[in-house]
Amino acid sequence: MATEVKNGAEKNGAAATTVAFSAFKLQLQVLAPKAADAVQFYKSAFGAEEVSRDMHPKRKAEQDSPLVLSVDLKVGGFVFSVADLTGDSEVKNEGAAGVVFCLETDNLDGALAAAVSAGAVAEGEVTEDEVAGRVGKLKDPFGYTWVISSPAAKKPADVAA
Repeated sequence: MATEVKNGAEKNGAAATTVAFSAFKLQLQVLAPKAADAVQFYKSAFGAEEVSRDMHPKRKAEQDSPLVLSVDLKVGGFVFSVADLTGDSEVKNEGAAGVVFCLETDNLDGALAAAVSAGAVAEGEVTEDEVAGRVGKLKDPFGYTWVISSPAAKKPADVAA
């Protein structure tokens, strides 16, 4: 389903522009040539499924630097991309405050163990929260922080007598 956003208000007789977004796609950029390693990590750690793979059209196999790779991965119902970030990449993540990725599972301990086994580093202890449930945090080998949680048990609603 597309989300429509009104950009600006009518000013000086100009009509507002309507833009429809059909998707939100997150791209994790890792220093070249680590995209292939990152893809393998996300497959091992989170059971990611590869949806598609694209090679950068401006790179040639005979060049010294490796092919720039972009891979779409699916975890649960969420699709994200992993791409090499090279010196000539147009997009840089300068000045960002940081990004944290959150995954939810019914098997928190198994998910954390799989991620650590694949190369992630656990950060702190698993905590318990009334709203979020059990929560664990880890950092992947590419510097991204992941929060993995098991939802809190739903409490039955108070029944009015």
